[in-house]
Amino acid sequence: MTSCPPPEPVSPRRRASFRQRYDDLELRREALIGRLERLGDKARSSPSSIRALKLLNSTFRKSRLVQRAAVLQAAQWLIDLAELWSTVA
Repeated sequence: MTSCPPPEPVSPRRRASFRQRYDDLELRREALIGRLERLGDKARSSPSSIRALKLLNSTFRKSRLVQRAAVLQAAQWLIDLAELWSTVA
């Protein structure tokens, strides 16, 4: 019977990569929150901007690192909608 080789220890490079991805996602989140804060009152009270704020706060914090990129993408789309409606209305 052959045994599996022991798992390789996690390299410092891999840890730095995780931390770098984490920091990049945090920077993107802060930029999106800034975009939300710059919206006008009418756009800020729209359902899409309210949902985007929830995505950027509670949903983002509850998600795993891999899922956070998708959460940010969804929030970005909702902010785009809020900005579009604020210019049309």
